[in-house]
Amino acid sequence: MHNLLLSLTLLLTVTLSGCGYNTLQSTDEQIKASWAEVLNQYQRRADLVPNLVNVVKGFAAQEKEVLLGVTNARSRVGGMQATPELINDPEAFARFQSVQGELTSALSRLLVVAENYPQLKSDANFRELQAQLEGTENRITVARNRYIKAVQEYNVVVRSFPSNLTAMAFGFQVKPSLTVENEKEISTAPKVDFSAPSPAK
Repeated sequence: MHNLLLSLTLLLTVTLSGCGYNTLQSTDEQIKASWAEVLNQYQRRADLVPNLVNVVKGFAAQEKEVLLGVTNARSRVGGMQATPELINDPEAFARFQSVQGELTSALSRLLVVAENYPQLKSDANFRELQAQLEGTENRITVARNRYIKAVQEYNVVVRSFPSNLTAMAFGFQVKPSLTVENEKEISTAPKVDFSAPSPAK
C-alpha cells in the first residue's frame, strides 16, 4: 500500500511538472515580487510630493492651479488600496494606472513651472527633492519593466498548451500588464537641470 501511494505521488509530481504546474507557480511568484516593487517605488514617489509642493509653494505660491493639481493627484493615489491583489482585478488595476498617470502628469507640470523661478531652481531643498524624484522615476521605470516581463512570461505559460489545461484546473488566469495611453510619458523620468545660476547675493 505504501509503495502504491509513493508511486502515485511520484506520478502526480511528474505529471504536474510536465504540464507546467511548477512553471505557473514560479512565474506567479515572480509577478507578485515584481508588483510589490512597483508599489514600493510608487509609494516612494508619493511620499516625496508633500515636501516638493511645500518647497515650490514657498517660492511660487501664485501657481495655485499647478500646486492644487499635484496635491489632488497625490490624494487620489493615496485613496486607492494598492494591494498585491490589485493585479487580479482588471478594473481596479486600470484605475490604479490612471491615477498614477495623473500624478506623473501633474508632477511634470510642476517641474515645468519651476523653470520660471530661478531662485526656486537654485534652492538646495528643491534641488535635492528634484534629484530624489528623478531617481525614483528611474526606479519606477525599472520596476515597471520587470513587472511587464514577468507578466509576459506568466501569460505565455497560462495560454500555451498543455500548461493552459493545468492553469484552468488550478485557477491560474491571465494577469494584466502595465499598458496605458501615455506610457512613453510615464516611463520617462523628469529632467533635472543642475545648471541653474546661483542666486544673486
